[in-house]
Amino acid sequence: MTPFFANERVCYSPSHLIQVGEQLAQGCETISFDIFDTLFIRRVHDPDMLKAPVARYIAVRAEQQGLNWSWQRVQKLRDTFEAEQRKQTGLTFDDHEACYPVYMRQVMGTIFGDLQADSLLEEVTRYELEVENSMLVPRQELVAWLRKLFGQGKKIFLISDIYLPALHLRKLVEHGGFADCVTDIISSADSFLAKASGRGFALVQERYALDVKTWLHVGDNPVSDGYRPGQFGIQALVLKDGLEKMRKGLVRRYWQYGQGRPFFRGRTLLQVMQPLEEENRPRSPLYIEGYNFLAPVIGVFIQRLAEKTLQDKIPHIYFLSREGWMFQKFWEGATPQIYPATKLPTASYLFVSRMALASASCAYQGLTSDNAGIAFLPAGNRDFRDICRIFKLDGEKLAPHLARYRLALDTSLSPSYSETTMNNTVRFQELLGDETFQNEVRLQTRPYNDALIKYLEQEHFFDQTAVAIVDIGWLGTIQRFLYEAVRHRPDRPRFHGKLLAATRGIPFPERPDNSMEGLIYDRDRFDLGGSAILYARDLFEEACRAPHPTLNSYHLKEDGVCELEFRTQADATGKAEQMQDAYFAPLQQGILDAAPSFGAAVSLLGYQAHDLKPWINHLLVAKLAFPRTTEVGNIRWHHHLDDFYGQNEPSKKRRKADKHLWDFSLGSLRWMPWLRLKFLLMTIRDRLKE
Repeated sequence: MTPFFANERVCYSPSHLIQVGEQLAQGCETISFDIFDTLFIRRVHDPDMLKAPVARYIAVRAEQQGLNWSWQRVQKLRDTFEAEQRKQTGLTFDDHEACYPVYMRQVMGTIFGDLQADSLLEEVTRYELEVENSMLVPRQELVAWLRKLFGQGKKIFLISDIYLPALHLRKLVEHGGFADCVTDIISSADSFLAKASGRGFALVQERYALDVKTWLHVGDNPVSDGYRPGQFGIQALVLKDGLEKMRKGLVRRYWQYGQGRPFFRGRTLLQVMQPLEEENRPRSPLYIEGYNFLAPVIGVFIQRLAEKTLQDKIPHIYFLSREGWMFQKFWEGATPQIYPATKLPTASYLFVSRMALASASCAYQGLTSDNAGIAFLPAGNRDFRDICRIFKLDGEKLAPHLARYRLALDTSLSPSYSETTMNNTVRFQELLGDETFQNEVRLQTRPYNDALIKYLEQEHFFDQTAVAIVDIGWLGTIQRFLYEAVRHRPDRPRFHGKLLAATRGIPFPERPDNSMEGLIYDRDRFDLGGSAILYARDLFEEACRAPHPTLNSYHLKEDGVCELEFRTQADATGKAEQMQDAYFAPLQQGILDAAPSFGAAVSLLGYQAHDLKPWINHLLVAKLAFPRTTEVGNIRWHHHLDDFYGQNEPSKKRRKADKHLWDFSLGSLRWMPWLRLKFLLMTIRDRLKE
């Protein structure tokens, strides 16, 4: 504690300030607090950064009216009018203060005309306060002390030198949760009398007939909150928090680095997203991984999705399958802040799955060679019985067709099994070319297609001209089956597939009305860092999975309404899924909690998705290709259901070939560090071959 003047004392931590303040407050009737950097801290180092998103908001509103205003030009106009007002105020008052509603109305009038200025000013002001609230965090210790003082009967005043009037400051304090403990709020914007000259203290003293001898003021500015109240006879405590200064310095350093090095833009974003003060509570390792790792990856995917749908003028988004549930929740949490003035596509969730769509896809085209090949991708699938299970076919009725080609239901057809011969493969392809066989397949699967069509009609799917089909990936199987199931409809919309990652292991049926791309990784665009997402696909599937069972099929009831039939959770597999859901619940909560923080940080910093991609690639490589053993132990899934996977046991050679880094035991990962390098070299080899 260092005294500068008789009534001024400096403390270097909030706890020390409260300790000293408790002693001084005993003889005081009035306690006043500075607001910013005292009761509130900002997530960013420079409060002027909060003006940029407001300028972008105004520029978008101007563009919607056909006016050509860049956000930089809007910002310059605001700065000009604010500077002019401060200069004019300085001619009459000791303090060169400004009032937000006055100069911002000039901005609105210049851009939109006087007729719209007042209504738009109210809209812009509301948004500016939302931006402020998203970046403000109450200081837990000081707010608790303020509440205690108010409970003791002290008069509590909040005094701030700022361009926002007291009416606006009250909304910020209300959002902070302690407006009920404040006698009044005073802003220099209302009177142009500020703490900086000392006139603000005289104003408060006169207005409320306060005794300066029983008045304690608390703030962070050595002049405005220390020297000036001390001159006026008020006891003052000045907070100089070294830890908070270091935190701000860290944000500033990352932000400055990001001006020239894109890699640091993602690091800046993560720093701005970090929980502060009472937000920063002890959390489980899974929650932290969800917040710091998976959320930024999903966030950049969602931001890129928004950019693409706006660019391509896609009016509606359908989030598909159980993984789409998390994507939709993140969309709802982040995009309103990233695009506050932009009309985004409408979005909805579609209950679909590979198992439910597979049979419906055969109703008009039959069983194609590509779709049969997809069925045999999982190593547990071996013969025609697995095809019957996946496509919901009656094997007994199809057995005579197989017999004509010297095939049986249990004839090995998968290349993963040594007993599969070339003759079996050729005969199976001949079977697929048999129209009699295909007619029976169409007949058996038609009811599933009819039920799907009814469900899609209920969801107004065919009312759309174009839709974004959003799924986790990887082959685009769900989009493929969905498109093939509705391709016979002349009113089908154009499909724009947007996947988290596209591996394209099986050629996708690209057509003018059916396209697909991976937004974080796409095999068609060389991206070695992004391909690290393929190390742990099951992690992303489990982390994004909806809290409902897998959809098995669609069923038409007697009244013509489509009923969704979900997989039972009463068996061992269902119970294992529930255990996995419970285990990953903190991980999912971390992702969901990060969505608004991601949106607010992106809005403030003005980054596009491509600005953040270098950092996302770094996260993917560090967390998935070169993870610490403890990280694998924390975030590796315990149970994963692949609804396509059969009950057959593949060969030892196939099992070994399918084993990836994240499938090894923790002991192997700890004592065989060369495993990571081995799989990295294999990944590089595979990417170069593509």
